Amino acid sequence: MLRLDPNDIAFPDPELYHPDGGLMAIGGDLRPERLWFAYQLGIFPWYNEGEEILWWCPDPRFVLFPNEIKISKSMKKILRDDIFEFTENKCFEEVMRNCKMAERKDQDGTWIHEELIQSFLKLHQFGKAKSFEVWQNSELVGGFYGVEVGRVFCGESMFAKVSNASKAAFIHFTSKYKNKWDLIDCQIYSEHLENLGAKMIPKIDYLNILKRGQKVNPIS
Repeated sequence: MLRLDPNDIAFPDPELYHPDGGLMAIGGDLRPERLWFAYQLGIFPWYNEGEEILWWCPDPRFVLFPNEIKISKSMKKILRDDIFEFTENKCFEEVMRNCKMAERKDQDGTWIHEELIQSFLKLHQFGKAKSFEVWQNSELVGGFYGVEVGRVFCGESMFAKVSNASKAAFIHFTSKYKNKWDLIDCQIYSEHLENLGAKMIPKIDYLNILKRGQKVNPIS
């Protein structure tokens, strides 16, 4: 297990290092420069508050190809009837905090804690992290956020305060950006996203798609 140097932004190469379970390294910090470098390599942080930072690159990877998204008849009607309104990057922090508070099946608590929120806010200020919101009667009722790396969108978390809100947001923006995003990285399996068309692919396939159309660059 590699322990990261807090003073050196470096990670093991996920194409060469294949740990069981996908845990690549521990430690380091959450400064935006390290977060951005990690996402460009296909690595993301996922750990509980009070623990050391854990960095992951699972194999296989749970992803969704935009042109393979499954839209039910009921969701098509909801989108057609304009029940919701959609915005981008209007209230990034509010989206993150709502994701933090969202109850999740078979999970005790959340991995979204204050240190992570502050780090992603900085990443958002650099234009790397993005939020997508859904509104009903001028109230924020759902949304999701993540990191855009070249032609891959790395989805982090979503929330819904009313039925179908997060699903509507995900379908709306996936359809809108189907020519911009080659892939949506869902990272960890969920039945909700599987029902929308997400599936497992080999890590090497994911990394090849991630590298296509983007170079590993420092944050700017």
